[in-house]
Amino acid sequence: MESRKPIAEDLFTWPAESPSLIAGRCSDCDTVAFPFRDSCPRCGRTAIGKELLEREGILWSWTSQGFRPKAPFSGNLLGGGTDTWYVGLVEIGGKIRVESLLSNVTEQDLEIGMPLRLTVIPFREEESGDTVVTFAFEPAGDAAETTEVTNA
Repeated sequence: MESRKPIAEDLFTWPAESPSLIAGRCSDCDTVAFPFRDSCPRCGRTAIGKELLEREGILWSWTSQGFRPKAPFSGNLLGGGTDTWYVGLVEIGGKIRVESLLSNVTEQDLEIGMPLRLTVIPFREEESGDTVVTFAFEPAGDAAETTEVTNA
C-alpha cells in the first residue's frame, strides 16, 4: 500500500489538512528561524520553542531553474514533466523569509508582492512506491488551483 511521507521530520506539520511550517522562536532575543534548530542563529542561545508559521505570505523574490537538482535534493515528481521549476523567497507575517518551491505558477504569473499560500506537493516516488511530499507555496485566492496532497 502506497503511503505519503514528509521529506523531513519537523519541517512542516504532517499529516494535516492545513499544514504549517515549523519554525523556532528564541525566548531570549525573540528571533524566529526556519527550519527549526536547537540554537538561535542570532544570539546562539538554546532557549528555542517551536512555533507554527502562518500559512500565507507574499512573494519577496523568485528565480527559475532550468535543470533538475542533484541528489539528495532531486525530486522525480517535481515540475510536472518539465525541466523548468521555480523557487521563491516568501515573506511570512512580516517576520521571516522562507525559501520555497513555487507551485501552480508560470513565469508570467510571478509578481513580486503577490499573495501566496502554503501547500504540500508530491516531490518524489521511492522504489517502495511511497510518495515523498514537500512544502511549496502557490498563488493565494479563489482563482488558484490547489495541488495540496490529501492525507493517506
